[in-house]
Amino acid sequence: MDLSLSPEQQEIRRLVRDFAEREVKPRAQAIDQTGEFPRDLVDKAAGLGLLGILVPEAHGGAGLDHVSFAIFVEEVARFCASTAVILDVHISVGTEPIVLFGSEDQKRRWLPDLAQGHTLAAFALTEPEAGSDAAHLKTTASRRDGAYVLNGSKIFITNAGEAQLYVVMASTRPGSGAEGISAFLVGGDNPGLKVGPKFKKMGLNGSAIAEVYLENCAVDEADRLGKEGDGFRIAMRALDSGRIGISAQAVGLAQGALDDATAYAKERKQFGKPIAELQTIQNKIADMAVKIRAARWMTWKAAALCDAGQPFTKEASMAKLFATDATMEITLDAQQVFGGYGYLEDYPMARRVRDAKACQIYEGTNQVQRLVIARELVHP
Repeated sequence: MDLSLSPEQQEIRRLVRDFAEREVKPRAQAIDQTGEFPRDLVDKAAGLGLLGILVPEAHGGAGLDHVSFAIFVEEVARFCASTAVILDVHISVGTEPIVLFGSEDQKRRWLPDLAQGHTLAAFALTEPEAGSDAAHLKTTASRRDGAYVLNGSKIFITNAGEAQLYVVMASTRPGSGAEGISAFLVGGDNPGLKVGPKFKKMGLNGSAIAEVYLENCAVDEADRLGKEGDGFRIAMRALDSGRIGISAQAVGLAQGALDDATAYAKERKQFGKPIAELQTIQNKIADMAVKIRAARWMTWKAAALCDAGQPFTKEASMAKLFATDATMEITLDAQQVFGGYGYLEDYPMARRVRDAKACQIYEGTNQVQRLVIARELVHP
């Protein structure tokens, strides 16, 4: 199996790496400390055509593949996981459902602005009482006068308050479980959609995450994505692709931690020599590198299967599980290499550790990933 990058993918890597080192790296620490939403970085990424990676050229996008998408997210996450997750959510679970399931009218209406960054997207599935149990949503969508009226609340919504488009899952047949869920495209300016205060989080401080309230939120029938009852299938397909993005984010976080730890180990001296010469430090660096290589290849494999039109649910969950667990271990090991300095907020390792933890939780907790993997193996 060939996991080498095509010339086009290599060019994307060069483009994004330059963008990340030139624009993202200098801003990462301040974004974490101030909690500022990096709108300028989103706009600059859009200016390079990166927000439309998965949008077909016919609708104003780059028309690239999921391996390119994974490369993009990884390179940004090397320096700033907050910026990476903002862009990841917009591209994968926010925009791709319209690419895959949208009507021609919905594609013409939304995709060009999403691809060019004029519109930022969010994905609203999780509820206070329905996170991992996504089949039993309390948010309802009732038909009224040829339209739908949505009522309920969503929680932990990335890009909430910054997005101009929300992909919302609601039950059109309450009590029917997964078969009763439908998907809707709700504009951020809809008077029935309100956003709560931005949550103060342990990490990913630059990403806006909040609760979203739907109060008699009226949407036209033309704003339903897919048919009634298609919502759960749409959501699960979106999450499969989203897990490729989170896996890539984890790989980028880990690679950045390894880069920092290796550079520090070459400079820091103890016992008359750089600590990079100490076998215990070398063992940590070697273990980190091996885990990163494995996580990256698992991520690219899932992305390649997706691009080939083959089933990739199991592989995406495997990549997400392994990459995010490995990244938590890697950032902690890298912090240990820094010793006492690793515990200081003036150094990047404390931020990387805090950011890494979220990767094990969102887009389906790693406990849920194990359930998905086991289900795919037992009932292929």
